[in-house]
Amino acid sequence: MSMQRVCFQLQVKPGLIPEYTRRHAAVWPDMLQALKASGWNNYSLFLRPDGLLIGYFETENLEGAQARMAATDVNARWQAEMSGFFEDLHGTPDAGFLQLTEVFNLEDQLAAATSALTQSKSLGD
Repeated sequence: MSMQRVCFQLQVKPGLIPEYTRRHAAVWPDMLQALKASGWNNYSLFLRPDGLLIGYFETENLEGAQARMAATDVNARWQAEMSGFFEDLHGTPDAGFLQLTEVFNLEDQLAAATSALTQSKSLGD
């Protein structure tokens, strides 16, 4: 099964950026383990100085990964603590984020171009 790439954005309240950053410098070990076990792979957060937060992770199935996390006690505690950091949040951060649409991926396009080139050469032979 191929991995789904998920990119999302949230807005951290500017006055809370230092605390948000501090808390993510040492995420609870049981939260880290739950994320991995639930299928959140290659997960990163990027934060702009104005509070724009961009998150990225890979998963086999977004809805399944979110459901597995929602079923954990540690996620409920973490989301309760993190919810106050965000502006215009509807729901919990892990479900209320704005998912961005992927418009380009180098590996996908290289694979398609290589495949097309290979097919073209085999038809010409």
